[in-house]
Amino acid sequence: MDQTIRVGVVGLGFAGNVHTMAYKKIPGVEVVALAGLEEDRLQLMGKEYSIPNLYSRWEDLVARSDLDAVSVCTPNYLHAPVAIAALESGKHVLCEKPLARNTEEAQSMVDAALRNRRVLQTAFNHRQRGDIMILKQYIDSGTLGKIYYAKGYWMRRQGIPGLGSWFTSKELSGGGPLIDLGVHVLDQLMFLLGEPEITTVSASTYAEFGPRGRGVRRSGLQKMFVGADFDVEDLATAFMRTEDGATVCLEASWAVQADYDDDFGLDLYGTEGGAQMRVKRYGWQDTLRIFTDHGDVPVTIAPQTWQGTGHQAVVENFIDAIRSGNWSAHAGHEGLRRVQIVEACYKSALEGREISLQSIKQNV
Repeated sequence: MDQTIRVGVVGLGFAGNVHTMAYKKIPGVEVVALAGLEEDRLQLMGKEYSIPNLYSRWEDLVARSDLDAVSVCTPNYLHAPVAIAALESGKHVLCEKPLARNTEEAQSMVDAALRNRRVLQTAFNHRQRGDIMILKQYIDSGTLGKIYYAKGYWMRRQGIPGLGSWFTSKELSGGGPLIDLGVHVLDQLMFLLGEPEITTVSASTYAEFGPRGRGVRRSGLQKMFVGADFDVEDLATAFMRTEDGATVCLEASWAVQADYDDDFGLDLYGTEGGAQMRVKRYGWQDTLRIFTDHGDVPVTIAPQTWQGTGHQAVVENFIDAIRSGNWSAHAGHEGLRRVQIVEACYKSALEGREISLQSIKQNV
């Protein structure tokens, strides 16, 4: 466990960059290979991070026998093939969210991790926020009592990642803002609530802006035009029931006419207290409120928050899991559960009825 862990990173976008940067900060970890299709970007990152082995094909990176772990930072449709190939060749895998496009793919990834006795984790970086960590402490201390109703959202007014890109193709991404942004909020809620068993889901999805060439992020890199490929939602809403009788609600949008920029948050209602988190444009200061009583007097607490370390914490946790040797405890089950819930939401929206989570699990 004291030996250097040798890592390869597949993907050259934001995620690939932050994974690489995080690994470089951990003693005893060496990034030795990088793969991606954009040749200029590949050479630039290779030079910036002093990575000696550069590949245009991910298959060539995964085939290396001297790697201990692989980060999968590709578009969603490649998560399963890259991760499974890496796991089958004896490598641990850290995969960007979502774990996969659907339950079948995610289950295959978990099965490969268990079969090969390797770590499989999903990169849920927003769980590592300081306000989430503080809120978790309040919940675990009993300040909120039993939480019976929780709701979360991630809403953008104009934030479609790019018409005609893989993000807006159901085949390539698995869905729209629900699987892109909503899965982060879903993970926060599941983490805070102690991984409740979701029993049923009722959801609706809408595509009111993307098909008209509207609602695209104004980055200068994206084109706005009617007729671009867009067969996913730009707004999703979901109502979920848990095994212990609690309710969880979720909203996610890329485009909506409302007072949002790029904002997310949550509300928790408990028998002894409540909580509210409001985050605008990824801010971290003064985002959290705790509501409780002191005697018979209502009290509002505004904890001092910190930024958190995001992907750095995710990557460090991954390395710690590898070094722990208890690999079966880190076989991707959390990521699988999120994918199952998201798939149930999409199925509910498509069929216009409530969906049992058990039916999703049984169909694999």
